[in-house]
Amino acid sequence: MHALSMSQSYPDQLLSDVAALPALPGVYRYFDADGQLLYVGKAGNLKKRVSSYFQKAPTGTRIGHMISRIVRMETTVVRSEAEALLLENNLIKTLSPKFNILFRDDKSYPYLKISGASGKPATGGNLPMAAQFPRVAYYRGAVDRQHQYFGPYPSAWAVKDSIQLLQKVFRLRTCEDTVFANRTRPCLLYQIKRCSGPCVNHISVESYAHDVDSAAAFLRGETQDVLVALESRMLSNAERLEFEEAAEVRNQISALSRVLHQQAIDTSSDRDVDILVAKVQGGRACVNLAMVRGGRHLGDRPYFPAHVEDAVAMRFMDEPFQVPDESGSPSDTADSVEVQVLEAFIAQHYIGVPVPPALITSHAVAKGLIDALSVASGLKVNAVHNPREQRRVWLEMAQQNADIQLARLLAEEGSQQARTRALIDALDLTPDSLDAFRIECFDISHTAGEAAQASCVVFHHHRMQNTEYRRFGISGIIAGDDYAAMRQVLTRRYGKVAASITSQGDGVSMRTVPLPDLVLVDGGKGQVSVAREVFQSLGLNVSLIVGVEKGEGRKVGLEELVFADGREKVYLGRDSAALMLIAQIRDEAHRFAITGMRAQRAKVRVGGSKIEEIPGIGPKKRASLLRRFGGIRGVTDASVEDLATVDGISHDLAETIYRALR
Repeated sequence: MHALSMSQSYPDQLLSDVAALPALPGVYRYFDADGQLLYVGKAGNLKKRVSSYFQKAPTGTRIGHMISRIVRMETTVVRSEAEALLLENNLIKTLSPKFNILFRDDKSYPYLKISGASGKPATGGNLPMAAQFPRVAYYRGAVDRQHQYFGPYPSAWAVKDSIQLLQKVFRLRTCEDTVFANRTRPCLLYQIKRCSGPCVNHISVESYAHDVDSAAAFLRGETQDVLVALESRMLSNAERLEFEEAAEVRNQISALSRVLHQQAIDTSSDRDVDILVAKVQGGRACVNLAMVRGGRHLGDRPYFPAHVEDAVAMRFMDEPFQVPDESGSPSDTADSVEVQVLEAFIAQHYIGVPVPPALITSHAVAKGLIDALSVASGLKVNAVHNPREQRRVWLEMAQQNADIQLARLLAEEGSQQARTRALIDALDLTPDSLDAFRIECFDISHTAGEAAQASCVVFHHHRMQNTEYRRFGISGIIAGDDYAAMRQVLTRRYGKVAASITSQGDGVSMRTVPLPDLVLVDGGKGQVSVAREVFQSLGLNVSLIVGVEKGEGRKVGLEELVFADGREKVYLGRDSAALMLIAQIRDEAHRFAITGMRAQRAKVRVGGSKIEEIPGIGPKKRASLLRRFGGIRGVTDASVEDLATVDGISHDLAETIYRALR
């Protein structure tokens, strides 16, 4: 085959691996010379698909440049193309290859939790118990079978809004179990009719259980069933001459009817639906996800994938029939890109996230993708891209929000790009690429020398890259010595960079963090001098270092730039776009350092909670220890003999404490 005869362009081992591929479904992975994962792809026929990459020698095109970097390949054979699809996106999500469309998880989705499985009466005891009266609460994390979970919801606001509805209609408690157990009179929520007062026996366990069941049915979208059940309870109470109870149920029916009227959404058929809209413009993409849960529209959330242009170029290499010819309209290309983005989102998003039975999409997606999603979830999933009636309204709402979110992103990035260019011009820099221009900024934070932390924040591609931020714990220096702290963090950060540059010069390839185009330090001449000494000792270019010195009165906008290579200080001006970018990055470094320092300080100061985790130590013994030694540090520094002098602490327990705190 001609594709496999180009040893002058590709490594021999790579071509041999390609020639040996089976004509079976599977997943392939491409690596560069440094071992970096470039691309993950799937194929119904591995041999046919992978061979298509090597039909001719790499050219100077964008695709040719990417293909030319491939030096090694790994493949995994699976039983079906559906399995290949699932494995492909698991690998993309976990390994973050350079040339795949990648959706990053900003955070986990929140849930609404009702504690306990049923709310049935507990056996024994006449006093109210937290376990007998389930609590409704906001929750984020892994779910289990011990409680009831509803969601996921697109935002914390959506969960809290739902909790407020449950309080208004069903009057379920939201207090912590410890608060519940120590109440002697009802709280304010009872007074404003948002809680039925189970903590002080103002409602029976059986009646509260009915309310919990009704709330769960409401969250599942079974609103008509809930109304029928409430009406039945009201009539039953009235027949037994329990008029106060009947009036309470009547009020619940009235509140629920008002809620349903305010929502004004037709819930006759749809209970759980996700609406997905993909929009591509200006080289960026947005997928807007709107959620309907229990028949209620809960809002939406935008996602902005990375690597769209590179991934599309590679996919066109995979499936050349998707590329329009010269007579094809631009919309054809945009549609195919939006389909790719949408399919990538569906495949990646629903890994580890419950999938609803219905998806409404802005574009038609591959049937094989939906079938694979059904198999993975164990639930029959249907996808509709041309909906009617209420579904059409939801889709149009999501499309409008996608347009707004993408326009906002492009406007912000346009502004950031202008700021990046202004900074490069102001400092007379010559980076290889405007987009790849990389800045790293350092700041030191502590409180009177306690819990010193250094932060390193990273800026490139015209935005802050929070996944690349780093914190450094500072130790072994005199408390409050900011210069020593800066020397330590810069040495730790760039020592390996310098070593890798030396090794590459010796012909040894090492993967490490890249050397930035600009290093900002929060400080003036003193901090810059320390940074210069570190860079000189490591053999790095000192002209990369710029200090951000506070201006007169430490006022924002009056900062001056201090250079490590001996240039005179520069004041860019209050309205300078370059100074705005520097201030943004500096402030982010300061924020990141402050939060790390506070977390470390809190960990030290409240470390007494660790004592309670020691077997045999309860609140009383913990309090005695802290009083005797003046705090957790004193307890930690105490010897076994000193610990044993505290009332209630035996010698064996003192040894246990001594070992646990070390």
